[in-house]
Formats: sequence, C-alpha cells, structure tokens
Amino acid sequence: MATSPISGPHQAIPTTTAREKFCAELFGRLWDRYRERVSYVQTYEKVIRQAKATFVNDHIAFRTFATQQPPAGISTISRIFESLGYRAAGSYHFDDKQLSAIHFQHSNQQFPKLFISELRVWELPGETRAIIEKTAKSHRPAIAAATLAALSNLDRDNKPAAEVMERVVAEFHELPWILPAREDVEKLNKVSQYAAWVLVHGYNVNHFTSLINSHGVPSLDDIEKTIAALQTAGVPMKKEIEGERGSKLRQSSTEAVMIEVDVHDRGVPAKMPWTYAYFELAQRDTVTDPASGKKVRFEGFLGPQATNLFEMTRVK
Repeated sequence: MATSPISGPHQAIPTTTAREKFCAELFGRLWDRYRERVSYVQTYEKVIRQAKATFVNDHIAFRTFATQQPPAGISTISRIFESLGYRAAGSYHFDDKQLSAIHFQHSNQQFPKLFISELRVWELPGETRAIIEKTAKSHRPAIAAATLAALSNLDRDNKPAAEVMERVVAEFHELPWILPAREDVEKLNKVSQYAAWVLVHGYNVNHFTSLINSHGVPSLDDIEKTIAALQTAGVPMKKEIEGERGSKLRQSSTEAVMIEVDVHDRGVPAKMPWTYAYFELAQRDTVTDPASGKKVRFEGFLGPQATNLFEMTRVK
C-alpha cells in the first residue's frame, strides 16, 4: 500500500477539496525536513505515544526580510498560502526588534495557523542594512503568478499537482539568494540575530507548535506537565513559560538545535554551525467573543510573548 504524502500531525486533518489536500501535503513535506533536523520533535512524539495523547499542530512560523529592491517580505510567503485558502487574521509589531508579523488562518479551522514575520530592513543601521541589501539583490524572481493561479484553481482544474508541489516546496527549502559570506553572517548577528538567521536559512520553517489543549490525557494536560515530561526525556527547554497561569495564551519551547549551514569564506564554499529551529508548546484558554458574548478559545498571539520566543534562535 502506498504511504500518504501527508505526514506528521497533518495526517489527521480532514480535507474535502483538492486545495486542502495540497495544503496538507505541503505541510507534510515541510514537516519532514523540520523533523529530521530537530531531534527534540522525535522525543516529543515518543512522549505523546507513551501517554496515548494526541498531537495537533497549533501554528507554523516563518521569517523574512522586508526589502524594497527587490520587493520582499511577508507577502513573499503569504501569497502561496492565500492561494490555498488562508486569510490574514491579526497583525503584530515589535518595534524594539524592527519586526512586523501577520498571522493567517484557514477556513478549515483544523489547519494550523501561520505566523509570518518580516524584518524592516530600512530601519537597521547603515552597514547592517547594506549587507542584507547586497545579498537580497540576488533574490530569485518572485513565485510566478501562473503557479499561484494553479494553486487557486486546484479545485476547478483537478489536475495532477506534482510539478506544482515541487515548485512550491523549493520556495521554502532552497535558499532564495546567493550563499552569504561567513563574515556577513557574523556581523549581522551582532546587531540582529533574526537577520543572521534569515540570511542562512531563507524561508525554511522556523518552528512547528504543539497545541497542549489537544493532548487529551491528564498526564500532559497543561504546559508545566508537558515541559516536565520532555525534560525527563532529556530535552533542553526554555527556562521560562511565557504567560501566567489562567491567561489566554501560554507558550514555551525547546532550545534551538544547531546545524551546519552553507556559506562562503573569502569566496570558497564552506560550512559553519548555526542555530536552526526549536519546537514550541502553546496552551490556549478561552476569551469572551465580543460579537456573540460566548466563550471561545483564544486563537491569536501576544506580542510580548512572541518577542521573547524570537530570542530562542540566538547563537549562544
């Protein structure tokens, strides 16, 4: 029997249209690379299996540079997902880090939310800005309108999407610009660890997220218990939990893993160790819907918490 191209927590998402199936398969492809690189995820999966709990992916995060020449930023990624049914649901600003973000939600509420951020490059110091702009000049052309049209029309055309899938996956997995110089990465890191991260990783997934509420077993029914279980299994965790007990959103994460990234050193291809990604935990509580007066689960994000989680990819 052929295995499903949908992997990880996305296998359980019910899909009723060709666009939804494509989206779930895309998440499966992104998950496979992320899971291979972030070993802590595999430990989390073992903890979940042993507890007979359920893993639901709350959200996926991506990082970008906001530049004018060429035009790039949140829309570089979001247009792919908007073509697959996602819509903007909230915006956030982190002025101390020169970052902006938008979170997107799908009409099928069982799909993960997306948190896409961008670094406002024009606000950075001159030398830092020049390094990014120099690299950004080699940015590949924006994803073709024909590809976005193919995604938008999947439900109508019902054509095989294998070729389109490979083009879309490449947008995330292939570096969108020339290899950066080692010295540029190190210089950027002194001013903005976010900038250094994007320079070496491009649009690769920054993190996936476990929704604590989905676990469904007493042994893992809050964020403290889940953190304790992961620590017992040997996973290094963030020291603090973002959000007080009883608040509408509480978050924490594993530490970020280190991987070898490709750079050039005085023109010669080389590798250097750099932080890649972490695995996040999110516990959501209810709020009162101002329109209906009913209690609903909070599905947004909180700026002060997110800004501290950005720091998890800082090179120590």
